[in-house]
Amino acid sequence: MVADEGLNHLQTQLFNFLIIQSWSIKVNVVLSSGQTSNILRLYAYLMPSTCTNQTFFKENKKKIENAYKILIKQLQECRILALESLFGNLKWKHMMDEACETISLLKQLWPEGSDIRRVLCVTSCSLSLRMYHHFLENRNKTISDQNTDIQEMESNCLNMMQEMEDLCKLHCLSVVFLLHSPLSQRACARFITSHWAKNIQTFLKMKKWCEYFILSNINIFQFWNLNLIHLCDLSDELLLKNIAFYYENENVEGLHLNLGDVIMKDYEHLWNTVSKLVRKFSVGKPFPLRTTKLSFLEKSPSPIKDTSKENIPNLGFIPMSCELVDKFVGDILKDLPFLKSDDPVVTSLVKQKEFDELVHWHSHRPLSDDYDRTKCQFDEKSRDPRFLRSVQKYHVFQRFYGSSLESVSPKVVVTQAVKPKSNFSVPKNKKAHETKAEIITRENKKRLFAKEEQKEEEKWNALSFSIEEEMKENLNSGIKNLEDFLKSCKSNSVKFRVEMVALTACLKAWKEQCRGKGESTKDLSIAVQMMKRIHSLMERYPELLQEADQQLIARCLKYLGFDELTSSLYPTQVVGDDIKEKKMDKYSVGMGPVRFQLQYMGHYLIRDERKDPDPRVQDFIPDTWQRELLDVVDNNESAVIVAPTSSGKTYASYYCMEKVLKESNEGVVVYVAPTKALVNQVAATVHSRFTKNLPNGEALCGVFTRDYRHDALNCQVLITVPACFEILLLSPHRQAWVKRIRYVIFDEVHCLGGEIGAEVWEHLLVMIRCPFLALSATISNPEHLTEWLQSVKHYWKQEDNTMGKNRNAGYCASSHKDHFRMKESYKVRLVLYGERYNDLEKHICSITHDDIYFDHFHPCAALTTDHIEKYGFPSDLTLSPRETIQLYDTMFQFWESWPRAQELDPEKSIHCKNKIVIKKLDARKYEESLKAELTSWIKNGHTEEAKMVLRNLSPDSVFSSGNTVKMFPLLVEKLRKMEKLPALFFLFNLGDVEERALSVRTSLEQKQAEKRSLKADKEAHDVTNKLRKVKKSIEKQKTIDEKSQKNPRKMDQRLIHEAEHTNLLRTLEKNLEIPQECTYANQKAIDTETLQMVFDRVKSTRKGEQLKALARRGIGYHHSSLNFKEKQLVEILFRKGFIRVVTATGTLALGINMPCKSVVFAQNSVYLDALNYRQMSGRAGRRGQDLMGDVYFFDIPLPKIGKLIKSNVPELRGQFPLSITLVLRLMLLASKGDDPEDAKAKVLSVLKHSLLSFKQPRVTEMLKLYFLFSLQFLMKQGYLDQEGKLMGFAGLVSHLHYHEPSNLVFVSFLVKGLFRNLCQPTKKGSKHFSQDVMEKLVLVLANLFGRRLLPAKFQDTTLKFYQSKVFLEDLPEDFNDALHEYNMNVTKDFASFLLSVSKLADMKQEYQLPLSKINFTGKECEDSQLVSHLMNCKEGRVAISPFACLSGNSDGDLFQPNTPNHVILRTIGINHTQAPVLWSKIFDNQGRRMPLNAYALDFYKHGSLTGLVQDNRMNEGTAYELLKDFALTIRSISVSLRELCENEDDNVVLAFEQLSETFFEKLNQV
Repeated sequence: MVADEGLNHLQTQLFNFLIIQSWSIKVNVVLSSGQTSNILRLYAYLMPSTCTNQTFFKENKKKIENAYKILIKQLQECRILALESLFGNLKWKHMMDEACETISLLKQLWPEGSDIRRVLCVTSCSLSLRMYHHFLENRNKTISDQNTDIQEMESNCLNMMQEMEDLCKLHCLSVVFLLHSPLSQRACARFITSHWAKNIQTFLKMKKWCEYFILSNINIFQFWNLNLIHLCDLSDELLLKNIAFYYENENVEGLHLNLGDVIMKDYEHLWNTVSKLVRKFSVGKPFPLRTTKLSFLEKSPSPIKDTSKENIPNLGFIPMSCELVDKFVGDILKDLPFLKSDDPVVTSLVKQKEFDELVHWHSHRPLSDDYDRTKCQFDEKSRDPRFLRSVQKYHVFQRFYGSSLESVSPKVVVTQAVKPKSNFSVPKNKKAHETKAEIITRENKKRLFAKEEQKEEEKWNALSFSIEEEMKENLNSGIKNLEDFLKSCKSNSVKFRVEMVALTACLKAWKEQCRGKGESTKDLSIAVQMMKRIHSLMERYPELLQEADQQLIARCLKYLGFDELTSSLYPTQVVGDDIKEKKMDKYSVGMGPVRFQLQYMGHYLIRDERKDPDPRVQDFIPDTWQRELLDVVDNNESAVIVAPTSSGKTYASYYCMEKVLKESNEGVVVYVAPTKALVNQVAATVHSRFTKNLPNGEALCGVFTRDYRHDALNCQVLITVPACFEILLLSPHRQAWVKRIRYVIFDEVHCLGGEIGAEVWEHLLVMIRCPFLALSATISNPEHLTEWLQSVKHYWKQEDNTMGKNRNAGYCASSHKDHFRMKESYKVRLVLYGERYNDLEKHICSITHDDIYFDHFHPCAALTTDHIEKYGFPSDLTLSPRETIQLYDTMFQFWESWPRAQELDPEKSIHCKNKIVIKKLDARKYEESLKAELTSWIKNGHTEEAKMVLRNLSPDSVFSSGNTVKMFPLLVEKLRKMEKLPALFFLFNLGDVEERALSVRTSLEQKQAEKRSLKADKEAHDVTNKLRKVKKSIEKQKTIDEKSQKNPRKMDQRLIHEAEHTNLLRTLEKNLEIPQECTYANQKAIDTETLQMVFDRVKSTRKGEQLKALARRGIGYHHSSLNFKEKQLVEILFRKGFIRVVTATGTLALGINMPCKSVVFAQNSVYLDALNYRQMSGRAGRRGQDLMGDVYFFDIPLPKIGKLIKSNVPELRGQFPLSITLVLRLMLLASKGDDPEDAKAKVLSVLKHSLLSFKQPRVTEMLKLYFLFSLQFLMKQGYLDQEGKLMGFAGLVSHLHYHEPSNLVFVSFLVKGLFRNLCQPTKKGSKHFSQDVMEKLVLVLANLFGRRLLPAKFQDTTLKFYQSKVFLEDLPEDFNDALHEYNMNVTKDFASFLLSVSKLADMKQEYQLPLSKINFTGKECEDSQLVSHLMNCKEGRVAISPFACLSGNSDGDLFQPNTPNHVILRTIGINHTQAPVLWSKIFDNQGRRMPLNAYALDFYKHGSLTGLVQDNRMNEGTAYELLKDFALTIRSISVSLRELCENEDDNVVLAFEQLSETFFEKLNQV
C-alpha cells in the first residue's frame, strides 16, 4: 500500500521508485491515499504487477538505479537543509547518537521499565532542550562576532531557554493528564481555537524532530520492559493548548486550581527525570509551572469553541396518524419529541397541487410498473404466424439448450388429485392388498426385465471375444471398452460375468509383466485395474460369488503380495499351488494392501451409496440427505440446503416443481437465481424436463429479468432474478398473482452476504408466505441463517392465524388456493452435506527456463501451527487418500519416537486394517484420525515437530521468472498433453479474459501455419479459382436451360458441373481443415448441423464472429458483458465437449452448470477470496466422468494460495436493509395493495425481520428510528402525507428505485421546473430540440445517474485524449444551486436523526479501538480541580465518536457537508452513506477533487466504444453495459413522464423522448 502523493515532489518520486521496484519483483501495488475505508476494508486502486512492468524494469535497470541514486542524494540534501536551520552544524548521525545516548541514560535511571508515553515525553523533552540550548549557543556565536552587547544577549538567551523549559513542563503535565484521564473524560475537553505563537514555532519543529529520532531508535529498548500498548496515543495537542491557555489567561487572572496529589507526584517524577537527562545545564524545579510571561498562544477574540451554543435545528418529529407506523414504531413514539401542528416545519409541507395545476401534470396518476415496461420477448396474445413461428423456434432451442445441461428424458406432467401426506409415512411391512391390475403390471415388468437381460447376454456374447482379444493386445484400451459396455448394461448377472473376464485378463497381464521385467519397471496400473475389479465384485455382486470365483480373487490378492487379505478371504492352501512361495516376491507390488489402495487407488475407492430405490425418484437412487429434501417438499416445509457443488442438491428444486405442476394448474413455483445467465440456464432445464397440457393462454415456464420477460405471470414455473421478483412482491396490484405462489427456490442464497443487492434477497425471504428452499454450497453459519428464517416463519404463522380469524370462513373454504394454504408447514429444516463426490487436488504452475512445471500442493501446507491451535483444521479442508498417506509418512519422518506411529500406520489403522475393499468413508476416517493426532502434537508441546511436518509438506518457494501472459498458450497445451482438458481458466479482468483466449487461438494458428506446406496454399488458391469458374458455368447453364427446351444432353452437362462443384468443395474443405493438434475442439462431440444452429444465433451480436472463430479451435470466453446468446454458445459447446478451453470471470462460477476436469486460477486479484475460490474450484471434477478434479494455480503467490485454502467463507450477518425509496415502496404497497391486510403484513415483515437486527435489540431500535427519519424526509419532500398515503411524484421516485439518491434529486429538479427552463425547442411550436439542449440534458443526467469516479491524480496526466473529454463538467449553475439546497436540507435532517439515534451507542465499545480492542476506559480523575475544569464540556458531543472529539469535532460538524463517516459513533451502525445526499463534487480523504467520468456524454457526442476504451480507460464490455443501463434509465424517465403528463406537446416530455430515441439509435449501432 503506497500513497500516490508524498509531502513534496521528491517524496512522490521516491514512492514511484518503490512502485516500479515492487512491480519488478511481482508485488502488486495498492494506491491507498485519499480513498474511503471502514474498519475492515480499504477501497483503493489496485495496480497489479504486469509483465510489461517487469520487462520495463529489466530493460531500464541501469537507468532506474542511476536516477534512484540521484534522487536519494537530493533527499539527503533536503534533509541536511531541514536540520541545518534547527540544529546548525549537528549532522544526522550526531543526532541519532544523541538520541541513543539519552535512551541509554534513561534505562539506567528507570531500570524497572516504563510505558511509551512517559518514555517519549522525558526523552524528547530532554533532547529538545539540549538541542535548543545548542541552537541558542550557535546563534550567540554568530551575533557575538558582530560585536553586540554580550550581557544583554546572554540575558535574552536565558529567558528564551526558560520559556522553552516552561513549554516542556506543560507538555509533561499534558502527558500526565493523558495517563490519568480516561477517554470519556478527555472527550469533554474544551476546544481552544487559538494557534501557537510564531516565536515558539522553531522549538516545536525541533521537538518533533527529536521525537522522530527517539522513536527511530526504539529498538534499543529491546531487553527493557517497555509497554507499547499506547503507542497510538503519545500526545494530545488540544489538551496541551488547553493547559497553556489556563496558565496564560485564567491562572494569571486569579483562578488557582489544584492538580491533585497523584498528578502532582507523577508530574514531578517526569520533570525530575528530564532534569537528570539534560545534565549539561539546570532546567529549574518542577514548580512553578510558569516562570516566564511569554504567550505560547496567539490572541483570539473567541479562543474557546462553545459547543453548547451551536445552532442545532429542532429535533421534533412531524406527527403522523398511520396504523402501519404505529404497529412498527409505536413502542418508541412515546419517548420522541413531536412538533405542534402550527410549527413552521409542519405548515410548510410541500403542496404538490399547485405544481400540477400549473403545468397540467397528474403526478398522482398510478404509473405502469417495471413488469409492464420490461420488453416482452413475444407478444403473448398475438396470433400472427410469424410470432407463432418465433415462439416455436424459442421452445425448440430451449429444449435443445436444456438437453445440453443434463441427459434427462422429458416428463409429461398430468394434474392429479392431491394424495394425503400420510401415504409417505406408511410402514413398509403394512402393504395393502394388491389389486388384479397391480399383479398384472408387476408380472409384465418382470417379463420385460427378463427379456432385457437376455438381450444384454446376447450382446455380451457377441462382443466378448473382440474385447478379450483387445485386452490381450492392450489391456488399458480393452478395459476402457469393457467399462463402456458396463455403463450401458443393467443386468447384474451379465455385469458379474464381464467383471470376472476382466479380472482374469488383469491377472494374466500382471503375471506376464512380472515374469518379463524386473521389480523397478512394474506397471502398477495393471495391479490397480485388478484391485478395481475385485472391489467391484466384492461390493456390488457378493450374492453371485461362487467358491471358484472367491478362489480366483484370493489368487489375485496372493499375486499382488497381499497374503493377510488372501487368508482372510480363502484360508485353504490351494491358492498358490502353481508357484513356489519363494518366487512370490517377484509378483508382489512391494507394499501393504492399505497403502497400495490409498496411494494408487484413492480416486477409485467406492463411495457409500444407498442401494434401496426411492419410488419418488426414477433416474437414480438418492442418498439419505437427498431423501430428506424430498420429505421437506412432500411435507410443504422450508429448508436451508448447504451441500458442495455438483452434489445433487438442485434435484430437490425440480422435484418441487413437479409436485406443484401435478397439484393444479394454478399453483406457481418461483426460482430465484442471482444472474441472468443462470436464469436462462434454469429456464432451459425446465423446458427440457417437463411438458404439460395447460389451458389456452397458460404456459409451463416463464422468465422475468430486467432485459426481457416471457410468460412471466401466466406460467406455473417462473425463473427470475431477485430485483425482478421484489418488483412483483412490492407491486400493489400483483397481490392476486403472489397468492398463487406455492414454493420459492433461492439458488446461491449466500449472495445474501454480498455487498451489492444483498438486502433484496433479505426482502424476498421475509415477504414470501409460502415454503421455500434456500440452496448454497458456501455458507459458514447456516445455523444462524436457519434460526433467523424460522423466526420469520413464526411471524407468518401468527399473522395467518390472526388473518384467518378476521376473514369470513365461508370464503376460505370455497377457495382452492386457501385449501393448500391451510396445509402449509411453518417448519424450516437445515440440511447439511459436506462430502464432495470427487476429491480435489491442487497444483502450482511455475515458469522456469521458458517452460512450465507443475508441483503438487498438499492442503496442509496452507496451515500453520498457530492456525491449527486457534481454529483447528478448516471444516472443508479435505485430503485425497494419497495426500493422507503423504501426511502420515511426513509425520513418521519428523518425529522418530512418535508413540502412536504403529497404531496410526495405514496397515494397522482400525479404519482400514484387513479390508479387501477400503471405501471412501474409511479413508476419510483415517484422514480425520491423522488430523486429530497432528492437532494433539501442537496442544501437547510438540509444536516444533508439527512445524517441521507442515514445512516439509510445503512446496519450495515457487517464483515464476517468465512472462505469464506469453506463456499462457503453453500452459493450455501442457494441460492438453496431460489429458487435463476440458478446463476453466479464471481471470478477474474482462479485457484479460478475452485477450488470453485470443492468444491461445493465435498460438494454434501459428502452429498450423508452421506445419502447413507452401504447396497447400497454392493448391487452395487453384481450387478456389476452379470453383469460381465451375460456379459461373452452372449459373450460365441454368440461364440457357430456362430459355430453351429441356435437352437431355444439356441436363447431363449441368449434372457433371454440379458433381465437379461438390468434388472441388470437398477438396477445398480438406485442404483448409484444421489438423487435430492445432485445435482443442472435439469434432466428434457435436454434429455439423447442431453446431451451425448454435452459431446462427450469434450472427448479429457484438462478439458473435470472434466467438465463432474461437469455438472452431475449441476455445471460448465467458463474462458478464456478453450478450445472453453469446454466453449460451460457450456454455452449450463446452458442456457438449466441443469447446474444451474457456477463460472466464467469477460470474461463471455463480451456479452456471459448466463442470470440467480442471480449474485454473490464472490471475491474482482482490476479488479472488475464500468465497470465490470455493465457488470456482468447485467446478473441477465432473460427476460420472472424472474421479478426481484438479485445481491449478498459475501466477498466484504461495501465501495467497495458503489463505484461500484455509480461510473460512464470510459469515452471513446481513446488510443495512432499508433505504428511503424502499420505505416509499413499502408505504405504496401498504396504502394501495389489493389485499390491504396481506400487504401490511408483508411490509411489517420486511421492517421487523432484517438479518442485521436478528437478536440485536439496539439495531432494531436504530432501524425504527431510521424508518421514522425516512418518513419525515418523504413528508418534507412532498411524497407522503401525514396519514402515510402517497402524494406528488412518489410514483416516479419509487419507479427509479435502482438509482437512490439520484431519483430523489431528479424529481426535485423536475418539481422546481429546471427541466422546463432547459428543454426549449429550436423555435416556437416546434417539437424538435437542438443538439446543444440535448447535450446539456445528457450532462445533467450523467451527473445524476451511472456515476463513475476517476482517481484525483488522473487530472494531472499529460496524456492526450483523442475523441473524449473524459472529465465530466459540473452541472449548469441553476441545477447546481438546486442540488446544494437539497443536500443542505437533507444533511440537517440526517444530523438531527443521528442525534436521536446516538443514545443507542454502545459506549463501552466506543472507548475501544475497533480492531486491536485497546481500551481507553478507566476511573475518571476526580481529585484534580484543573482536570475537572479543563474537561467539563459535555454538551454538543452526543453523536460524535470520543476519538473524534479529541480533534475538536462536535455535533455541529454533523450539519456540515462532507463530514467524514469516522466522526460518527460507530456502534449505532449507521453513517452518512445512508443519507440520501448526492454531492456534485466528490473529494478524497486528502481533499483532492475526484472527477466524474464523462463516458455517457462523450459517447452521446462521438458514438464510439473504441473512444471510451482509448480515452476514458474503460473496458469495452463494461462500457457497453453502463451505456445500456444509462439508456434504460432515460427510457424509463421518458415513459413515466409521458404517462404523468396529459399535454401531448409538453416540452420536457418531448425532449426526453427525443433523447431516449437518439441514445438508443447510437447504442444499437455499436
